[in-house]
Amino acid sequence: MPATPSPAASGRTPTQHDLDTLSRQLNRPVRDVVEIPARCVCGNPLVAATAPRLGNGIPFPTTFYLTHPVLTAAASRLEAAGLMNEMTERLDSDPELAAAYLAAHHAYIAARQEIGERAGTGPVPEIDGISAGGMPTRVKCLHVLVGHALAAGPGVNPLGDEAVAALAPWWTPDQCRCAGAWDDSAAVPSRDLSRHVKNLNAKNDGGAQAG
Repeated sequence: MPATPSPAASGRTPTQHDLDTLSRQLNRPVRDVVEIPARCVCGNPLVAATAPRLGNGIPFPTTFYLTHPVLTAAASRLEAAGLMNEMTERLDSDPELAAAYLAAHHAYIAARQEIGERAGTGPVPEIDGISAGGMPTRVKCLHVLVGHALAAGPGVNPLGDEAVAALAPWWTPDQCRCAGAWDDSAAVPSRDLSRHVKNLNAKNDGGAQAG
C-alpha cells in the first residue's frame, strides 16, 4: 500500500482496479458504480458515484458514497463529537447558511439525475425531490456531506466543506493515507451483506412465503 493507481487515476471512469479497491475498502462487493468523482493523491478512490437505481431494483438516493476507510472513520468521530447537532442548530439561526445548504440539496439532486442518465437507469420517482444526509433542513450524516463536498468541489456544499476541513487531524487532500487502511492483497469480497441486500432478500422471502 498504497496500491498502484489505475490507468484512469486522473479520470472519473472506474476501472476494474478501482472497483476491486472499492470492494476491499467497503468489505463487500461494490455495485452499480458509475464514476469515481474524488480520488486520493495516489489515485485510489475516495468517493464512489452510484446509480440512483441499483441493479437489483432498489432506489439508491446516496449518489456520492464515501468509501475510504480513513475518511469514513474520521467522519464517524466527528458525528460522535456532536458536530451534526451543532450544524443543524446553525441552520435554524443562520438564513444565509440555510439558503446555501438548500442550494446544495438541489445541486445533489441535479448531479444524481445526470449520473442516472449516464448509467441509463431512467427516472427513479421513489426518490424525486429527496437528496441525502438530511439536506436541506438538517444534518443527519456527515459521511454524505463529506462525499458530496469531495465529489462536487469546494463551494457547493457549505457544511460538507466544513466537515472536510474538520477531518484535518486524520486526513487532508494533499497527503495519501491509504497505507494500512485496507488489505490490497486480500481477495476481493464476493458476498454482499449490506442492509440494502438484506432488506431485498427479506422482502423476497416474505413474498415467497406468502405465495
